[in-house]
Amino acid sequence: MDDTMSLTPQTDQDTPADQGGRHGGGGRRGGRGADSRRRRRRVLRWSATVLAVVILGTAGAGYLYYQHLNGNLRKDDLNIGDAKDRAAKTEANAAGQTPLNILLIGSDARDNKENQKLGGAKETFGSTPLADVQMLLHVSADRTNMSVVSMPRDTLVDIPKCTDPDSGDVYPAVEREMTNRSLGRGGPGCSVVTWEKLTDIHIDHFMMIDFSGVVSMADAIGGVPVCVDKNIESRDSKGHGSGLKLEEGTTYVKGEQALQWLRTRYGFGDGSDLQRAKAQHMYMNSMVRELRKNAKLSNPGKLRALAEAATKALVVDPGLGSLTKLYDLAEELKKVPTSRITMTTMPNEYDTIQTGRVVPTDDATKLFRLVREDIALDGKDKKKSTKEKASTDPAAADDKIAVQVQNGTRTEVLAPAQGRATTVAGLLVGKGFTQAVADSSNTPTADTTLVRYPSADLQGDAQRVAKALGIPTSAVKKSTDVSGVTLVVGADWREGTTYKAPKQDDKTPDTAEALNASDTKACMKVDPDFTW
Repeated sequence: MDDTMSLTPQTDQDTPADQGGRHGGGGRRGGRGADSRRRRRRVLRWSATVLAVVILGTAGAGYLYYQHLNGNLRKDDLNIGDAKDRAAKTEANAAGQTPLNILLIGSDARDNKENQKLGGAKETFGSTPLADVQMLLHVSADRTNMSVVSMPRDTLVDIPKCTDPDSGDVYPAVEREMTNRSLGRGGPGCSVVTWEKLTDIHIDHFMMIDFSGVVSMADAIGGVPVCVDKNIESRDSKGHGSGLKLEEGTTYVKGEQALQWLRTRYGFGDGSDLQRAKAQHMYMNSMVRELRKNAKLSNPGKLRALAEAATKALVVDPGLGSLTKLYDLAEELKKVPTSRITMTTMPNEYDTIQTGRVVPTDDATKLFRLVREDIALDGKDKKKSTKEKASTDPAAADDKIAVQVQNGTRTEVLAPAQGRATTVAGLLVGKGFTQAVADSSNTPTADTTLVRYPSADLQGDAQRVAKALGIPTSAVKKSTDVSGVTLVVGADWREGTTYKAPKQDDKTPDTAEALNASDTKACMKVDPDFTW
């Protein structure tokens, strides 16, 4: 299967940014003190998640030991947030195809002896897990391309209210919390709703794995080739580093050495987490190519080992809760050629208040929009035909379309522009939309002007309203928060009667650090201070 993703930054040793990064508490997932600091090997889980997707595309084909493998799978609820925090389901294109969005989660749970041994930190055994690796896998509606967005573990986000499906415990919504703590607030379904609230992208499935998986995966295929441009030993005079020691050139790593590669920061480039992410991207590219080369029915022994490793490692939502369903998913993923897979990291910047934490930038908002609108991140999309663009139900006559107009011009520094809903409603009436009215009962906040609609039968009406005012189709969104076609006048239209749509392009931001999965010549640059 052609499936490759990027890894989020991790640290080799404890740093100030690591302190206090774990959510304490009780419940079925245990608790952990705030002084817990060891997070050195969490990249494993994320890597193994990707590998599991890849493996199932080949292992499922033979249904090896079907019932046994089926029994290996564990399941948890997909979304445990309130309906208001969930993104609307993605609508089909003219051909009846819909994009596929899967959240891949890496848990640092120390819930068995194997994970405790690999992760160290014995005092954290049985503690509340963190989702220290999270990435969104987006497969285009036509299955021609795949985009992957990973989120740094220390990103500050608003985590919605979540309800534990097993215990019934309710976790209230919190603001500016580290994204990795979402997992400990009722399970993976809380990570899912956190992503949906942040990105407004509907998530169809999740796959979660712990960090012992990557070791078994790498061993099962006989190792993964990685490259360094000089001899490297990741260990400084203070003992910081992963302990990775390799000779210049290409080496097949597996077991503990694979783990070391994935968590290495000291010794690669400038020693930043971005350098570690690059190394992880390269690892994943190589892993995918090795899996495609080795996971064939002509090699039943290796295939069996891969299938066992993948299914034992996975926790999935009920929609993927059988080998048959995973195989069907894998068949969809296999349609995407390696050359059309693009891995990115969510653009971010350091927070000005909390040291060592990051927040999404405007480029992140743009990246989410591209994914939400099913625009390929490699820039190789074919232009949609007129037939595809006109796939929605036809609009009613202008004077039959009921429109509520809301004033969403308030910003963090400016009060709402007075009378905007009334002014724009009058503008619509003048254009023939005689049922347009100002709605003063709701004053949302919107950076840009939007047209919302609650159901597919009103999409054409909403698009007609947008066209009449010069609002781009990309600003027409389905939403369960409205009962009819609703125009939200945003902060970009605080005055005047002519809307000027903000200029936007569909180019992937450079800050997303895009990497194509077909790159076979990548080699990590080694810091001279860490060579031997």
